Amino acid sequence: MTSRIQSGPEAGDLQGKLDHLTLSRKEGFRALAQAPSRPRPEALSRRQLKRLGEDALAAYNRSRRKWHANLGPLATPQMEALHEDLWDIFDSNDQDGDKVKGGIALDAFPGLGKTTAVLAFARKLHRRIVKEEGEYTQEGHERWPVCRVGLTSNTGMRDFNRAILEFFGHPGRFRGTSADFGYRALDSVLSSETKLLIIDDLHFLRWRNRNGIEVSNHFKYIANEFPVTLLMIGVGLAKRGLFSEGESYEDGVLAQTGRRTTRLDMAPFAIDSPAGRADWRNTLLAIEERVILADKHPGMIADDLSDYLFARSTGHIGSLMTLINRGCQRAVRTGVERLDAGLLDKVKNDAASEQGRAELQQALESGRLVSRPGGQS
Repeated sequence: MTSRIQSGPEAGDLQGKLDHLTLSRKEGFRALAQAPSRPRPEALSRRQLKRLGEDALAAYNRSRRKWHANLGPLATPQMEALHEDLWDIFDSNDQDGDKVKGGIALDAFPGLGKTTAVLAFARKLHRRIVKEEGEYTQEGHERWPVCRVGLTSNTGMRDFNRAILEFFGHPGRFRGTSADFGYRALDSVLSSETKLLIIDDLHFLRWRNRNGIEVSNHFKYIANEFPVTLLMIGVGLAKRGLFSEGESYEDGVLAQTGRRTTRLDMAPFAIDSPAGRADWRNTLLAIEERVILADKHPGMIADDLSDYLFARSTGHIGSLMTLINRGCQRAVRTGVERLDAGLLDKVKNDAASEQGRAELQQALESGRLVSRPGGQS
C-alpha cells in the first residue's frame, strides 16, 4: 500500500529538507522523526573568524544561520509536564479493540509552543514504536505510528478524510464519496498500524455550523472504530464548546466529544514565585548554551538580559525564541557577535508581545517584578 523511502546518507541532508508543509505527508514526518541531531557549528573567537577565508567565513555563517533558526525544541518545564501527561494517556490507551480510547485536546493560547511540543512527543513515540515493533507490519506494510492532519475553517468530513489519505499517499485520495474516503482512511490507519492521530489547528474549524457538527461526529466515529489516540491541538477550544454540556442537539454532540476527551494546556512562564523564576533562568541558560557567537560570555542571556527578554516575550516561549533567533541573525550578519539590549531593540518581534511589553517593562524597572532567582533585579 505504501512505498519505501530512502534512508541513510543517500537520502541527503534530512534536516535541510524539513519544512512545515512536509508534515502533512508521511515521508516528511518520517524525515522529522528520524533525522539526526543537527551538526553544531564550532564556536570560534574573533581572532579565528578573521583567519577564515572569504568562502570559509560565508560557509561558517551559513551554518550558524541554520543553527540559530532551529535552536529548539527546548525541554522547558511546560513541555516536560505535557509529555508526561501525553505518555500517561497514550500508554493507558493500549487497550483491546472493543474499548473506546480516550482523546486529548491541547487547548492553550498562541505562542506557547503547543505544536512544537506535540511534534517533539510524536517524534519520540515514532522512534519508540519503530524500535519495538520494526519498520514494517507483519503484513509487510510500512509502519506509520503517527499521522498528522491540519484543519481549515472550511474543513468538512470529506476534506478531513482526504487529508488523512493525502498523508499516507493513498492512490484513492482524488476521487470518491465522503464514505469512500472514510473507509480508505480507516484502511490506511489499520494497514499502517497508526497509533496517534494528531489534528492541528482545530480552532480553525467552525464548530457551530454544519461542517463543525459533521466533523465532531466523525471524531466520535474515529474514537469508536479507529485504534488510535486522537490528539487535537487548538486555541480556545473550551470557549467553542468542546468540553461543555448543552441542551440542544448541536451542544449535545459537542459535549459527547468533550466527555471522551482529556483537556491539557500549556502556560507561559511566570516570575511571581521562586520556582517560576528558577524555570525562567534555566530556560535562558539552555538558550545561552546553544547560541554560537564569537563574543558570547557567561551570563550574556541568563543574567544581562533576563528582565529585558521577559518583557519583550511576555513569558511566551514562541516569542522568546523568535527574538533570540532574529537577534542572533542580526548579530552574525552585522558582525556584532553578541546579544545585548541595544542590538535587540532594533529587532522586531510579534505584535502580541510588543503590545504587552510596556506594562511588564515598567513593573520590572520599578522592582515590583523581578525575573532572576533570589529577587535580584
